[in-house]
Amino acid sequence: MESSIATYLGKGWDFPPTFLEKQGEVKIISDIEDIEKSLHTIITTRRGERLMRPKFGCDLTDQIFENLTATQTTIMKNRIKEAIVLYEPRIEIIKIALDTQNFLEGKFLIKVEYMIRATNTRRNIVFPYYITEATDI
Repeated sequence: MESSIATYLGKGWDFPPTFLEKQGEVKIISDIEDIEKSLHTIITTRRGERLMRPKFGCDLTDQIFENLTATQTTIMKNRIKEAIVLYEPRIEIIKIALDTQNFLEGKFLIKVEYMIRATNTRRNIVFPYYITEATDI
């Protein structure tokens, strides 16, 4: 990849922060990996979770106990889209889809199809969203 495009796509800390033991530095990610980590962070962060940026994130947790109707899936897709538009300017969203096939088992898939603006490259990514995350049930 050309350095000007790579510079535009950016680089930053891996999240959660990982430290390279031998170099004594924080692991840095760049380009497409940075965008994908950014999307994952946006979608899995609840609003209010970050004290210095209380509006950051995409809160789907209040939808957990709602009936899974077309209206509810539209609300969830709109929240995801709004959060990505606000916090990831390097991409343009093409489509967001929810695979709710395993919803009763406490999981659904979020599929984001997007285009990287700097390169006009189309990509997609799938996030598993666990409703019963971190429980002993």
